[in-house]
Amino acid sequence: MKLSHSLLALALFGAAGMAQAAGNCTVSLKGDDAMKFDLKEATVSASCATITLELTHSGKLPAAAMGHNVVVSKTADLAGVARDGMKAGAAGAYAPAGDARVIAHTALIGGGQKTKITFPGKKLTAGGDYSFFCSFPGHSTLMKGKLVVTK
Repeated sequence: MKLSHSLLALALFGAAGMAQAAGNCTVSLKGDDAMKFDLKEATVSASCATITLELTHSGKLPAAAMGHNVVVSKTADLAGVARDGMKAGAAGAYAPAGDARVIAHTALIGGGQKTKITFPGKKLTAGGDYSFFCSFPGHSTLMKGKLVVTK
């Protein structure tokens, strides 16, 4: 009887560990009218089948005046993607269409709105140098953070 309790405890402990690992599959960010994300760093696991980016615009200004999105790229590509995103304009969510440097990006939203996108975890490599940022013109200098990718 005691052996079965020990095995049950071990099984529950193992399941709790898996539940914790599964928590690394979603990044939730809030952006505001002061051009700030609530996080400077987020962690995800490259072993996730899919990774979800969630963005909430906690401000009040419309997308045309203070739109926000979240773009994921290698850190070395951030400036180029932000620059080239301006050519895509608001209709293209300020993310260059078909650009291999863009790992993922959300839609462009205004105050009070929410958006999310899901992409394959295999697009990221554990230990890689990645960033998340808002590509609305001029925002990426303040609205950016490090995306830490674990195994």
